[in-house]
Amino acid sequence: MAQIIAVHSFRGGTGKSNIIANIAATMALQGQRVGIIDTDIQSPGIHIIFGLKEDKMELALNDYLWGRCNIKDTAYDVTDTLISHGNINTVKGSLYLIPSSIKATEISRVLREGYDVVRLNDGFQELIRSLKLDYLLIDTHPGLNEETLVSIGISNVLLIILRPDSQDFQGTAVTVDVARKLKAAKILLVLNKVLPAFNFADLKQQVEKIYDVPVAGILPLSEDMVQLASKGLFCLRYSGHPITQTIKWITEQITRLVVSY
Repeated sequence: MAQIIAVHSFRGGTGKSNIIANIAATMALQGQRVGIIDTDIQSPGIHIIFGLKEDKMELALNDYLWGRCNIKDTAYDVTDTLISHGNINTVKGSLYLIPSSIKATEISRVLREGYDVVRLNDGFQELIRSLKLDYLLIDTHPGLNEETLVSIGISNVLLIILRPDSQDFQGTAVTVDVARKLKAAKILLVLNKVLPAFNFADLKQQVEKIYDVPVAGILPLSEDMVQLASKGLFCLRYSGHPITQTIKWITEQITRLVVSY
């Protein structure tokens, strides 16, 4: 049975899309069949990390939501992005991306008309069946809206990304409270863009005490990540980097949680 992982942040700019892309890549390299769906329809972007150019995106999630196609028709096999980094003999799984459209007309239509969230939920289930997925990772829109609530409600694990920032802390408190009211199965926190000068062990302890939620990992603010500028998967480009090792540890904790669920 496939596991649904919702990856969320209360505010934008937390590095959510990069984290979800690297977790998905790690899972695929470990032999899992993984799908990522970009439900951040108002400001999509995860397709850039996988080198999926706009002119190659014949269909997107928007087309499914407007009834123009089946959801499986919007899925792009991006497993080759793992092979292109020299992993041809180590890629045991598969990786699929369901992008949202970057076209201004499509984004403005969403803002103007909204979309059928029930149809979106049905699409999640159809993707799992048609692609025979082990994991479906949902890249949610920041903040709390109807789509986010549905994603949180159906997920096996909710992964919340935050920075060591007062606004992020307050917004995360709201998200955790809402997730508990929705009876979210499992919740994990990831702190990102933390200055290396911080005491990570102390920060982990403080955050876990504030929210009573486990911190799965703390990722430092990295010049290497900034220079990469979302032009590829960090964990493949920098396989021995501390961030890559932390991503692997976060992925392992997610796997443990779903096994115990």
